[in-house]
Amino acid sequence: MTPVAATAAGGAVAAPALPDLDGRSATAILAWALAEYSPRIAVACSMQDAVVVDLAVRLDPAVEVFFLDTGFHFAETYATAARLRRRYGLNLVHLRPEAGAPVSGEVGCDACCAARKVTPMRRYLEGKDAWVTGLRRADGPTRAGARAVEWDARHGLVKVNPIVDWSDADVAEYIAEHDVIVNPLLGRGYDSIGCEPCTRPGRGREGRWAGSGKTECGLHAPLVVGRP
Repeated sequence: MTPVAATAAGGAVAAPALPDLDGRSATAILAWALAEYSPRIAVACSMQDAVVVDLAVRLDPAVEVFFLDTGFHFAETYATAARLRRRYGLNLVHLRPEAGAPVSGEVGCDACCAARKVTPMRRYLEGKDAWVTGLRRADGPTRAGARAVEWDARHGLVKVNPIVDWSDADVAEYIAEHDVIVNPLLGRGYDSIGCEPCTRPGRGREGRWAGSGKTECGLHAPLVVGRP
């Protein structure tokens, strides 16, 4: 396994040299990541669909998958998680907030997301060298510059986006071809599914935190891309 990074002066973790895998197939990108970083790698799943999970478990059925269980997801989202566990025998980790974590109605969306998503994931990723996401450039302008392999400076590890260049049509084709499990809310006008109190039907990400001007929960921070 290739060391992830060296510690820079002042204690910060310096970005390592990373390969440019843009344009490679999702399977090739995942195969590289699993070979480099297993077992200290995990796949994020929001339970919107299981495309990246399906791709990953075809290569490593035991790969660790994590779900940010905020306590406020739709019933359909929890049902989707249960279906994934049954189909794949999934090595699924639920990341939950600390007892007494604030809720958006009391402190606002940003503080709620920080306590129920950002903090649990940060603590979890401290034990990892890389994480895999389903982030795509087509998701919106805040993700237009994403790369297949990036350095996640906030968490000090490698971030792998195997379907970063997939279009909505590519996702739909893969789902149909492989009978991939999807959250039933996708068929009810929810293009992007988050916590129930903060999510409305909408195209793209417009239904997330509707009316607040917020478009990201803080999980996908600005990144520094390591170069060979």
